[in-house]
Amino acid sequence: MSGSTKYLLVSLPTSITPSNDHDEALTALRSAVSTDFGTVYPFSIPEFKIGTLDALVQQADELAKLDTACEGVVGKVGDSLQSILGGDEDKIAQQKTVNDKPVDQYLQTFNWNKEVVSIDNDIKTKYNQYNQVKTNLTALQRKQTGNLATRSLAPVVDPSLLVQDSDYLETHLIAVPSQINKDFLKTYETVSPMVVPRSAVKITSDDEYTLYAVTTFKKHGQEFIHKCREHKWTPRDYTYKEGGKEEEEKEIDRLMKEERKVWGEALRLGRTGWSESVMIWIHVLVLRVFVETVLRYGLPLQFVCGLVRTTPKLSKKVKHSLDASYSYLGGNSFGRDKKGRITKDDSGTSTDMQTAGHSTEGGEYSAYVLYDFEIS
Repeated sequence: MSGSTKYLLVSLPTSITPSNDHDEALTALRSAVSTDFGTVYPFSIPEFKIGTLDALVQQADELAKLDTACEGVVGKVGDSLQSILGGDEDKIAQQKTVNDKPVDQYLQTFNWNKEVVSIDNDIKTKYNQYNQVKTNLTALQRKQTGNLATRSLAPVVDPSLLVQDSDYLETHLIAVPSQINKDFLKTYETVSPMVVPRSAVKITSDDEYTLYAVTTFKKHGQEFIHKCREHKWTPRDYTYKEGGKEEEEKEIDRLMKEERKVWGEALRLGRTGWSESVMIWIHVLVLRVFVETVLRYGLPLQFVCGLVRTTPKLSKKVKHSLDASYSYLGGNSFGRDKKGRITKDDSGTSTDMQTAGHSTEGGEYSAYVLYDFEIS
């Protein structure tokens, strides 16, 4: 089957076969699910210690909430991996393994692990650190490659063009849109008082802007800057610093190295975190199946559990086939119409079952234990 995958964990009493045999019950489950709709694999559920009925009902409620929380964590860690790998689906798929196995293989060979570890907050911390470094690097790189209205001026400004250490004069660097260069040269001397005549010197230009150095008296410098903005000329805040160009280059090199390092750490933690979060989620689902099985079928525990691998679209047909074979397990909640088709009496059933502690997956009562999930 192509496309996305959907899984169903199904638990049935072994009494679905006359022999009450586990293997025959699994064969019956496989027969109920047509191979056109999905593939059934045996799924091992340990026999846990069973408490009181009240305790089981409370556990069922707590596990339902934990199930939702775990699914959310898996999604968030997956989103982090997607961001780290730039949305490259092939690379993302390579990183999404569970206990170093593809998801399918992990589920088909599932064994209960008492030592499943909790997800470390280091994943979120490292991902945030990576994002911060990446943001800083991107901002610095943009300064090197943007237009003259935004880029760093350290590499392009000759310090000899600047008035420095004067008590009265100062130099302003103005990025002027190329299409209004002539207007600038005609009017810059008169936009404010005390602009030094003919002081405009072209420093450099790009496809969008021309950068000029203009000298004014300090006492009218802020007024000149204000008038420049009114004319849509961009004043650049720049102070010459000896060795500034070299410092910027070193900082870019440092940030690039740091980004590569933190990216690798974030990827490693993301891969580990996704694996662990999926393992925890599956263990919670296994507990839900067990608790619900006890609540549904009672003691002594005699049941079979199967993992159905299908697609979101075909999962509806899988459920319909299971209903057709095992609706009788639901007692009066299920019946048949005149044409022999399975019908459900949902009036009050779901509410009653939830009150009694039973699962009603997706708000709909099924006659048997079933939990469906997708891992993407």
